[in-house]
Amino acid sequence: MKKTIARALAFVAISAGLAAYVSAQSPDELGSPIYGVKLPEGYRDWKLISVAQENGQNNDIRAILGNEIAIKAYRENMRPFPDGAIIARLAWRYQSSPRNDSVFPAPQSFVAGPPTNVQVSVKDSKRYAETAGWGYGQFENGLPTKNPAVVQSCFACHAKLQKLEANADYVFTDYSH
Repeated sequence: MKKTIARALAFVAISAGLAAYVSAQSPDELGSPIYGVKLPEGYRDWKLISVAQENGQNNDIRAILGNEIAIKAYRENMRPFPDGAIIARLAWRYQSSPRNDSVFPAPQSFVAGPPTNVQVSVKDSKRYAETAGWGYGQFENGLPTKNPAVVQSCFACHAKLQKLEANADYVFTDYSH
């Protein structure tokens, strides 16, 4: 009986210590460098904003999804986006589909291949005031890219767009409803 209680207490102590350790590590391990952006829970179930194809070095196809705040802003053409809007871009290698093409008269089908990364943009005008209210993160295999230069380059590209289109609020994707 004493051994069972001792084991239970040891288990509780180890579990509590592990939980505290994981909690202390989570911001560094799960958040992107510079901005601390994390993969939002349930983002793969968000509504579709649009799709895109990038050729050249990226050679990928993308699904751009938004949380309810972002979708509402898109539908109401609300710019700037309100705080709390989150946009997620999921990318996969763009590749032909021999399986699908086997039923067509000529090769014509392209599909998502291996995943490349997920990029997340979070609108918080106070927290990300230095970058026009947007925080950025890039994730590979569910983990943030740890190279700060990769994440820091996000705002530079979005700022170039903003110079071309003042009403874009630093967002590349238009709503394809």
